[in-house]
Order: sequence, then C-alpha cells, then structure tokens
Amino acid sequence: MKESHFLNQVVRSLLAGQLKAAADPHRPRWHLAAPVGLLNDPNGFIEHDGRYHLFYQWNPLGCEHRNKGWGHVSSTDLLHWQHEPVALLPTEAYESHGCYSGSAVSDEQGRLTLIYTGNVKYPDGSRTAYQCLARADGEGGFAKLGSVLDLPQGYSGHVRDPKVWHDGQQWLMVLGARTLDDKGEVLLYRGDALDAWTLVGPIAGSGRCGLGEFGYMWECPDLFALGECHVLISCPQGIAPMGEDYRNLYQCGWLAGSFDGTHFAHGAFHELDRGFEFYAPQTTQDSQGRRLLFGWLGLPEENEMSQPTIPYGWIHQMSCPRELFWQDEWLCQRPVAELEALKGEQTRFEGTLGEFPGLAIDSAWLDLDLCGEGSLWFGAVAELVWQPGRINLRRQNWQSGEWETRSSPWAGGRITVLCDRSSLECFIDEGRQSLSARYFPGEKPQLSSGNGDDGCKICLDYWPLAACLVQ
Repeated sequence: MKESHFLNQVVRSLLAGQLKAAADPHRPRWHLAAPVGLLNDPNGFIEHDGRYHLFYQWNPLGCEHRNKGWGHVSSTDLLHWQHEPVALLPTEAYESHGCYSGSAVSDEQGRLTLIYTGNVKYPDGSRTAYQCLARADGEGGFAKLGSVLDLPQGYSGHVRDPKVWHDGQQWLMVLGARTLDDKGEVLLYRGDALDAWTLVGPIAGSGRCGLGEFGYMWECPDLFALGECHVLISCPQGIAPMGEDYRNLYQCGWLAGSFDGTHFAHGAFHELDRGFEFYAPQTTQDSQGRRLLFGWLGLPEENEMSQPTIPYGWIHQMSCPRELFWQDEWLCQRPVAELEALKGEQTRFEGTLGEFPGLAIDSAWLDLDLCGEGSLWFGAVAELVWQPGRINLRRQNWQSGEWETRSSPWAGGRITVLCDRSSLECFIDEGRQSLSARYFPGEKPQLSSGNGDDGCKICLDYWPLAACLVQ
C-alpha cells in the first residue's frame, strides 16, 4: 500500500511539473537532468546486455533532499537516453529515510542487480544504515531483496554508498564510513555471494597512508584498476581550504597506488575537478575497455537551495560523460568521443582578443589555444581568465551576488569548454585538470572578449551542439 501511494504521488508530480520544468531557459539541452524534482548522485552506472544504464538519486516530489529513490535511464550510445521505470522508492522500514547511493552489477546469473544504502533516522536524531539488494524483475522494475549488511562495530550510522565489483574470484565492496570518533574511512568487504559479506577492514582514510587528519566522512568511494595501477575516487568531508586547494564545502578527489586485494598503498590526494560544482562521481568499465565517469554538477548544502531553477520545479544535472586516462602518471579526463556527434558546423577565429566578434554559447563546444594574459566572458556572470601557469574560472554567486574564483594549474595547452545553458565544463591541458560550474546567464548567452594584453592573440574552434534530450 505504501509503494502504491508513493507511486501515485510521483505520477501526480510528473504530470503537474514536466511542462513547467521544460520551459525553464536554464534547462540543459543535452546533459541529463531529472524530469522534475531533485537529482543528485549518479548511481549504478553500468553497461549491461548492450545498453548503458545510469541510475540517479531522485526526489520526484520536490527540490529538497528528501524522499530519495533511484531514477533510471538507459542508452546505447551515451547520447540518446530513454526513461526507464522508477528503480527504487523508499517504501520499506530498512530504507525509511531514503534509498541512498550505490552501484549495479551483473550477478552470477547475468541479472542486473542494484546494491544501495537504506537510510533510517530516529526521532532522537540518531541514525543507522543498511546495505541492500534489488534485482531486475524482467518487467523493467526491480524486486527488493532486503538488507544484506548491517553497521560494522566502531562506526556511526554514516556508512553508505557501496561500490561493488567482481575480481574473478570473489565479490568486493568499498563503503564510505565515519568512525565513532569522527574520522572518515573507506571500508573493504569481500563476499562469495552478493548477500554474504565479510569485513576486511579500512583501506584508506583520515590518518592513513601518510594523509594526516583528512576529514570526518569519506563519501562515494570507487576503487578500480586503470592501466598498471589502481585509483580510489572518493569525496572527503571536513577538509579546510589550503590556498587555492579544497575551496568547496566538500571535496572530490583521487588517490593512485597499488591494491593487492586486501591493502591499498597510495600517494597524495588530488582534486578530481577544481571547479565549483562536481561531486559523487561514479565510474564503470565498458565493453570497449574504457573507464567512463559521470559526476553530479552539484554540491550538498552550498547555495543549492537558492538556485533559480527551483521555481520551475527542478534542480541539478549530471556532468557530461567523461573518459578517464593516464598522462605522465596523472589522472586525466576528457569528454567521451560520442559527444562529437552533437557538433554542428565549425567556426574558427584566429586573431587578437580585441577583434573577437562574440559567439552564441547556449549549447556549444569550444577548443581554445591561448597565450599571454586575457579573459573571455560567458554571458555577464562567468569569466575564464588566463595567465602564464594559471587558469581562473570566476562567476557571480547567484545567492550573494559576490564574485568567486576557482583556479587550476595550466601548462599552456589546449582548453576545451563545454557549454549547456546553465553549465560550464572546462578541460585544461587536454584534460589534465578540469573546472566545472553551474551558472545562470539567462537566455541566449554570448561568449565575448574581456581584458587582455595588447595584441593578445587567441585561436578558437567553435561548434554549436545539438539538443539530445531524454525520451
């Protein structure tokens, strides 16, 4: 009865809100966004039986962080997506306060199976969490199999976001965790089956492997092999800013090292995206052998509830799909090759900054070769500023009106910028760094010249990008 009532509410919300959301001039033309309500973490990203599946945290009833279930889209090409039936709604006692983040696998019988966190909060303010299973039911939905893992001893109710894979012998799981003395860790589990897990222990976290004090909670861990080593992506909370590093409320970054199935020896922590909004990414390896990634172009608790999309009944979007690769032992990102198919007719500009004519950037791909010092304006509310050794992305905060900056090292290489109405994704030095942001320039924003050195020359290749909406 509870599920039926919840579904009726979802249908009502969709019927009442889709046209209103679609009318928002900030609504993306080719990025994934929920039809209504709040979208956050990407979940269950997998290629299964010839289709890419992406699930996402979704509150279909409003723009607050409540009523979290899993929305579901699928695609054959990472461009043209279709809505699938809602995968999960928080209707059981073990998930009473949300079906939180997790992952997807093909089980021993080749069935698409979801592993997620059931979140439970109590009236006294305490909470607990369960790791739960749901399996594809053959009719487009998922049958819940219940909780398969309770809280481990020594940890708070903040244990969540299971990422699961098979190493050829056993299932492995990493979980984000917070200890009882407020230290963030990543826990490793092993199991012979998806419903039978044994704790191996923490493999990374605050105070481990030379990191020192490093946050009170590590969310959304993702451990995978890439080339000759392993990478752990995670989102530590509780790290103070250090100069131009760690400027966001919560961080997202990577550690590279060696994983022997039990221990993970790694080097320094590096930010995965140095922009304003990028969090909770999840990766998968596809049939082409690529390590692909989606991130959430959002950040919890940081100005999100004042975004101008909320009056239209929706909030947040995904990043573009990205491919991870190594360059000189550095983890790099680039837009997936499939996005090239959205490009329209190319325009090239070569000349001084003062001669730049301006271009429409409602939906566009820009490749920039720059020198000296200068800047380009994106609408009137964001600016890309370059100088030797440094790229700055500035924007006007939509809540306070103040200007704020995020910075990236720059070796002088090409910069690619993907624009989609209210988002910018900048890939620096062919993807060695990235700067991502939401911004809200209004309708028909223009790229225009800013300040620069006398005679500052730029070379810009420009393509409009076609719309590619979810069907």
